[in-house]
Amino acid sequence: MATEVLEPTFEVTSAWLIWMLPFAAALIMPGIGKLSKKSTGYVAVGFALMSALSAASLIPLALEAGEVHSQIMWIEALGIKAGVLADPLSIIMANVVGWISFLIMIYSTGYMKGDKDITRFWFWMLFFIGSMQLIVLSDNLLQVFFGWEGVGLASYALISFWYRDKKKDHVGVEGRTVLGMLDYYSPTHAGMKAFIMTKVGDVMMIAGMLLIFLFAGTFGFKELMGNTDWATAMAAQGLLVPAFVLLFGGAMGKSAQFPLNEWLLEAMTGPTAVSALIHAATMVKAGVFLVARIGPIVFALSAAGIMADQFFEIIAWVGAITALLLATQGMVNPEIKKVLAYSTGSQIGYMMMALGVAGLSAQYVDGYTAGFFHLISHAMFKASLFMAAGALLHIVGSRFMTDMGGLRKHMKKTYAFMWAAGLGLMGAPFITTGFWSKDAIFAAVYESGNEWALPLFLIAVLTAIITAFYTTRMIGMVFFGKKSKHIEKMEEEGHHIHEASPSMWIPYGILALLTIGIGIIGLSAEEGIHHLFEEYLEHSFGIHSEHVTTEASILPGFLQGLNPIALGASLVAFATGIGLGYIFYIGRWVDPVKFVNSNIFFYSIHKLFLNRWYLNALVYWCFVTTPLWLARGVSRYFEKTAIDYGMNDGVQKAVSWSAKVIQGTQTGVSQSYLFVFGAGLLFVVLILLI
Repeated sequence: MATEVLEPTFEVTSAWLIWMLPFAAALIMPGIGKLSKKSTGYVAVGFALMSALSAASLIPLALEAGEVHSQIMWIEALGIKAGVLADPLSIIMANVVGWISFLIMIYSTGYMKGDKDITRFWFWMLFFIGSMQLIVLSDNLLQVFFGWEGVGLASYALISFWYRDKKKDHVGVEGRTVLGMLDYYSPTHAGMKAFIMTKVGDVMMIAGMLLIFLFAGTFGFKELMGNTDWATAMAAQGLLVPAFVLLFGGAMGKSAQFPLNEWLLEAMTGPTAVSALIHAATMVKAGVFLVARIGPIVFALSAAGIMADQFFEIIAWVGAITALLLATQGMVNPEIKKVLAYSTGSQIGYMMMALGVAGLSAQYVDGYTAGFFHLISHAMFKASLFMAAGALLHIVGSRFMTDMGGLRKHMKKTYAFMWAAGLGLMGAPFITTGFWSKDAIFAAVYESGNEWALPLFLIAVLTAIITAFYTTRMIGMVFFGKKSKHIEKMEEEGHHIHEASPSMWIPYGILALLTIGIGIIGLSAEEGIHHLFEEYLEHSFGIHSEHVTTEASILPGFLQGLNPIALGASLVAFATGIGLGYIFYIGRWVDPVKFVNSNIFFYSIHKLFLNRWYLNALVYWCFVTTPLWLARGVSRYFEKTAIDYGMNDGVQKAVSWSAKVIQGTQTGVSQSYLFVFGAGLLFVVLILLI
């Protein structure tokens, strides 16, 4: 079914155009902006639509489990080719990226209306989309790395988009410190932090790439599977697992996984459209896609006995730790975009956990499908939530949920759509995509049968409870209760609280409705993706799936095939989380502030979570403050004292003294020179006689 295409065809042309169109639009954007700033939005949306349509044209190929592989010579001296690989994995991902990016671009026309730097905004947004699609469709690691650095550069430019660093564009609470470190960040600081932290992962990634190239002589995915002698040679020297773990380091950085997760929260300084793009369709999903791309290669090698399971264990545990760690912080943060950012990192952790567990299970396709299905599901409801949050910020003029409240009467559409998307994030049973994808992850973990299955399963369930709680908390604080003093003051000053413009609410409304609409047929959708990836993994990697009968026979007919333990855990997690959230933030039966302050244990836990487990402060102490202190010490006490005033001054004085001594011997009297010459000659004769 897989065909390598050498001559141009409709499918090949579409595959190239998917990532080339956004880049082309970015290149012409400055010229368009010179002619008419108003036209830049139309051009940007138009090119984003054409890219998405190009991706959609390949869906029939994906449904047939086919692929096209087109290459051109790139670096002839090394025999490296550039190419596109359009297989079921990349086609589905390209459509997720393309269509969600298109909706975000429409949203941006309303959100960024009137911004004086709008041309620069469209340039980087298009560059971002093109770079992500390049990652998705590349047929080799080197080309992936070019796209990888592209999304990193675009994220830096967009996170620090409002580089004038006005107070309204900061994140955090002004003046607040943690362990002596200021927890309040400007856009330029946040952009630089994201750039530097992700570069740590990028360095790891390129090291892994070069290790593999050293043995394999190729970066190509298909070539790596075509001849596995390189893997045998690397395994013999103990380098195979380290090489793939280094590649995963790149994924940890881009997808903000522990311990490279701290940049993600400060990324909220960018416009909300940027936040939606980063968190739903592009950058943080790049790491998940990379693991989905290389994971089957590693599993196929493991099945052949070439390598062990350590690679997948690391992925599973990094994902589990990140999922729980960031979910706990989302429970207490007062900024709506930061809550959603914590949620993104946590949900990415779920995806990583599933992809890791897949490699620890005989049924690789189960975890693989669950992780990728959750990526699709999360992309829809998280993009919707971020855009809805942007509408709230746009209308209320504050990022703090404590400055909101009682908005459901004034923003009915946003209220309804946030509930729909929020239910997807919570995993509301049977009617949301989030339920089916999260349940699939629970089942994959529980049924994996490895030694880590139970602790990973418990972490997954606990994280689901917390997720339902903080989502309900967010909706309760924003839409329920009395109006905040901030809103009352706005109304007194003549500002009318109203619904967002159609160009803003229609995009996030579409995604919210899709979360519910696809959720209603979610079991069939999950089964369809499962079957598609089953064929893809078998044809491309020789990974066979064994169909086993589970305990699901005790369930009603429409739930046949589900694991009852996983299903029960999903239902309990949702009910517990939304129930606790309702008690504190919707029903307002218990005051959360009084509850936290009533007990030293709850107060300490709340402070720990609010202070980000002190990890962010420790990062600054270890990698910023202490190195700077040491550098200043070296500059002050070594360079200025030992070198400038010591060594340099001493050498200067020694040379000066020597010059004076030598100068003193130059008398200009010939008798003196003859006397010295004779004395020297006599001294030499005496030495020879002795």
